[in-house]
Amino acid sequence: MIRVSIVGASGYTGAELAALVHKHPQFQIAGLYVSENSADAYKPFSSIHGQFAYQIDRTLIPIAESQIGKIVSECDAVFLCTPHAASVEWVAQARHHGAVVFDLSGAYRLSDLNVIKKYYGFDHKYPELLQQAVYGLAEWNHEAIRKADIVAVPGCYPTASLSALKPLQEADLIDSNVLPIINATSGVSGAGRRASLTSSYCEVSLNPYGVLGHRHQPEIAEHLDHPVIFTPHLGNFKRGILATITLKLREGISENQVNAAYASAYEGKSIVRLRQSWPSIADVEGTPFVDLHWQLDPQTGYLVVVSAIDNLLKGAAGQAMQCANLRFGYASSKGLI
Repeated sequence: MIRVSIVGASGYTGAELAALVHKHPQFQIAGLYVSENSADAYKPFSSIHGQFAYQIDRTLIPIAESQIGKIVSECDAVFLCTPHAASVEWVAQARHHGAVVFDLSGAYRLSDLNVIKKYYGFDHKYPELLQQAVYGLAEWNHEAIRKADIVAVPGCYPTASLSALKPLQEADLIDSNVLPIINATSGVSGAGRRASLTSSYCEVSLNPYGVLGHRHQPEIAEHLDHPVIFTPHLGNFKRGILATITLKLREGISENQVNAAYASAYEGKSIVRLRQSWPSIADVEGTPFVDLHWQLDPQTGYLVVVSAIDNLLKGAAGQAMQCANLRFGYASSKGLI
């Protein structure tokens, strides 16, 4: 059995991850941890997330970065559901003690130190670890993930966007002179569990935020190898992301070429579902899937692609489990489907 410790286990993503590990036939929970100053310290996990009562009977143990060696000695892998700036140090300390680390923050997703400073607001102290980190987009980086000791699990918006765009970019179908435009809407759980008026269910309408400056824009652009315009929106629903993407194809590209690009990219990859109709959040909520559908206007050469995921699963915990499966020699979808 692969023993797993989760740091930041009281949040939405940490709870989903704990549930996936608990149900996985080859993984088991070694420990559930929160930061040393967390209000959830020493609480039973199931008292916070009642759906797991009598299933995951664990106490949330507070822990500091300096104690990471103890965690590592008791497990085979560490999952970090910690804030971006904190994860920089947590990853470094965990690697110092020899851990395989899956980081669900944005601390190791970007390669350019200046871009990290601009979009995340801190100086990254470990550029050598940035070079070692593998971007955990499971369907695309599976070979590198199998050998990685640091996996930077992608953000939820980038997962939805890249899953839709990478088949087209890899097949050289996108007009390089026209930026793809991504309009994506997330449920309020994407803002985390901490109370805030800006993400309170009763306060939220449908509104854009982070316009022309959201930190997921450079993440999408770097891992697509193509600039994009990305506009996130917050919707008054609990979970899920729906991304509607409009892009221009190169002159003369046919619908058959588009269909072939998606079929080739995702053949045998059961987490990605190529739908015959427009997907919705209801189709993917509570599942590990990413659903894709597209339509080409042959008169203008513009393509519209819609991508739907559960932001807490394929957009976070589910993808982290895909990466862990790959890293420890299992099929990507094991324990998820």
